[in-house]
Amino acid sequence: MSGAPTPALERETMRKVTMRIVPFLMLCYFVNFLDRGNVAFAALQMNADLKFSAGAFGFGAGLFFVGYFVFEVPSNLILAKVGARRWIARIMFTWGICATAMAFVVGEKSFYVMRLLLGVAEAGFQPGIFFFLTLWFPAAYRARMLGLFFAAIPISGVIGLPISGFLLSLDGLAGLRGWRWLFLLEGAPAIILGPIFLYYIQDVPEQARWLAAEQRAWLAGRLAGEKNQRDARRVYSVFQALTDPWVLFLGAIYFTNVCLNNGVSFFLPTIVKSFGLSNIQTGFVAAIPSVCALVGVVWWGRRSDWKRERYGHAALATFLGGAGLLISVLVADPAARVAALALAVTGTLSFAPVFWTIPPSFLSGAAAAGGLAAISALGILGGFLAPWFVGSLKDMTGDFRYGLGAVAILGMAAAIALYWIGRGRDGAAIENAAEPHGAGAAHVR
Repeated sequence: MSGAPTPALERETMRKVTMRIVPFLMLCYFVNFLDRGNVAFAALQMNADLKFSAGAFGFGAGLFFVGYFVFEVPSNLILAKVGARRWIARIMFTWGICATAMAFVVGEKSFYVMRLLLGVAEAGFQPGIFFFLTLWFPAAYRARMLGLFFAAIPISGVIGLPISGFLLSLDGLAGLRGWRWLFLLEGAPAIILGPIFLYYIQDVPEQARWLAAEQRAWLAGRLAGEKNQRDARRVYSVFQALTDPWVLFLGAIYFTNVCLNNGVSFFLPTIVKSFGLSNIQTGFVAAIPSVCALVGVVWWGRRSDWKRERYGHAALATFLGGAGLLISVLVADPAARVAALALAVTGTLSFAPVFWTIPPSFLSGAAAAGGLAAISALGILGGFLAPWFVGSLKDMTGDFRYGLGAVAILGMAAAIALYWIGRGRDGAAIENAAEPHGAGAAHVR
């Protein structure tokens, strides 16, 4: 890159990149989270039909994350070699097939097998998207872009939960139970989006014909300059990234966040249903926390970019998530519980867009792909343990509150550790996050 870019060039380039990539990735993640979590709504009918206990359901729901964990790092290393475009398209197509096949489970064994296969098929999607975004967005833009991307999770709650409630009402259509229709119809979009991803997305800015030559040159130069800054401090091999103590610490922190997230999400419809509501009413009430989280996720990521601070933002978000979950188990009033769960979901999800800007601040290339996958894989174990733990305690005690309370305290403790240990590294986390050129550039939509 020769010469300094003008504020107008940076602003227009990032506007084009944002509008081209982010809405489509949000759609893909919306479908992803819908397929990953719709089992919670299916449980309202499926558990009775297939005679699942809360512990058996929690174990099966969590097996998704075992398959995800085992294949997470290999999947992302393959992605780094073959390119994000082809590999993510493959992931989406195969997870869509597995998500649809969930409609045909007939008992505990087939439920366990299909949840495990769904995790295997989807492994690498989330860290693969994170790695892909580092190839397109300079560090100063990443938290707000991740905030938009993660907004797909609460959107899947706002839109997806009522849809899931409605699909359960198709019970008996063509001789199928409503929960089978739910899996069939919600799994199909991923099968369609996989091939579209292959043709719509490019791997790197140099391949983007929809950017002007000057814009491609500026963006490629900016990203190369940031990579050189990281490599000047230390170049990590893939093995070093996978075994680095800081990577492992971040994986442990993410583990607690996933425990919080899945401790709530897999049992939220069942908790709300216990208020005496119909399936459709349950869908709308269960969507309330997602409405709150939608605002929080986008705003918190932007605030982190504006303040140029990462660890404090991530720690406070997950602490509030744990506090909200703890409050929800200490109060009895349904309205108060929903409000506390709204705080829990908002805090837990707002953690993610800030947290995932931290690993790329010291990792790049294949090491970044491996390190991101390692953190995600370590964290994703929480997706298995939390539903099983909460469900098993429910079977023993007759109440979800004991398991959810323990998960909440774990999340709050992790938030404190992240803040005190991580604050000294905040300079590295924002090393490339200099203010974008021009005031308007800092407000890319």
